[in-house]
Amino acid sequence: FGFVRAYKGLSVLLDALPAIRQRQPLARLIVAGEFYDDRAPYDDQIARLGIADAVRIEDGYAESERVRLLFSAADLVVQPYVSATQSGVAQVAFGLGRPVLTTDVGGLAEAIGDGGLIVPPGDAEPLAEAALRFFDEPDLRQRLTEGAAAQGDAGDWGPVVSAVEELAAA
Repeated sequence: FGFVRAYKGLSVLLDALPAIRQRQPLARLIVAGEFYDDRAPYDDQIARLGIADAVRIEDGYAESERVRLLFSAADLVVQPYVSATQSGVAQVAFGLGRPVLTTDVGGLAEAIGDGGLIVPPGDAEPLAEAALRFFDEPDLRQRLTEGAAAQGDAGDWGPVVSAVEELAAA
């Protein structure tokens, strides 16, 4: 989601998708964002891995309403970063009640809390295994989804605005 750049690890996620589909044949991946670098290597990787039927690329900027639709279509938001400092994608996911699978780079792990799973960066195998745990274990899936929704509620400014308005009116 956002700008598709090499450091965000899309190639690692693409490498993980065949293993995910072995146990979850209906699994699909939506890649949403504007390609910052040449898209061709990703298209070639998708073809080489034989996963074209499972990958949908939404190339370009997503307007606010489209963002809501894209995240609502996801059961799990995956951030396979190989390097990063921070990302706002997890907060968007949590705001829409979607759990996150991310890598332990920069400050990403600290932002996840009870709303997701964390794996080492740059390795498709643990990424695939974590995604499969999410889909294979209904209790884990429910716990992470509830944790994501709670994290999203924690980022809601509504209660703060209400409290300030009440204080100002007093």
